[in-house]
Amino acid sequence: MMEAPARIGIATISDRASRGEYEDRGGPAIREYLGEILTSPWEPVARVIPDELPQVEATLRELCDGERCCLVITTGGTGPASRDVTPEATEAVCQKMMPGFGELMRQVSLQKVPTAILSRQTAGIRGQSLIVNLPGQPKAIRECLDAVFPAIPYCIDLLGGPYLTTDPDKVKAFRPKK
Repeated sequence: MMEAPARIGIATISDRASRGEYEDRGGPAIREYLGEILTSPWEPVARVIPDELPQVEATLRELCDGERCCLVITTGGTGPASRDVTPEATEAVCQKMMPGFGELMRQVSLQKVPTAILSRQTAGIRGQSLIVNLPGQPKAIRECLDAVFPAIPYCIDLLGGPYLTTDPDKVKAFRPKK
């Protein structure tokens, strides 16, 4: 019997992209990245929504609870602007916050740009789902995922989710030795 593909939510949070005024580059960058590194079967569940706190919260709940995504990766809405509400939405829907993700992503990004200190990326657990907030720029998305993805498959294991495998030449998933 074949195992069902892991469902991974990809949420672009952008007023302009949701209105079609601006091409969503963040969501496709996440999808491309996952396509390159994951060797286990998976399927994307994509959403493009505006920076509206109730809508971001509802979308995160839907992707975790309704769509049964083991992993939800967001892009956008993590800066200091008044419309940037992704971390607040993530905190509102999660039972546990995982601050190490944001700490590591900022550390990596600070090596590239001094404005990385303005980023408020975070991560949290909702039920059996891990939610990770990424910045909006495709280059920053890749840098951040390279930094945190080695820990993601094991986190999904601990939540009782599907067994994600990666191409070790691209990203080596870390799992403690038994």
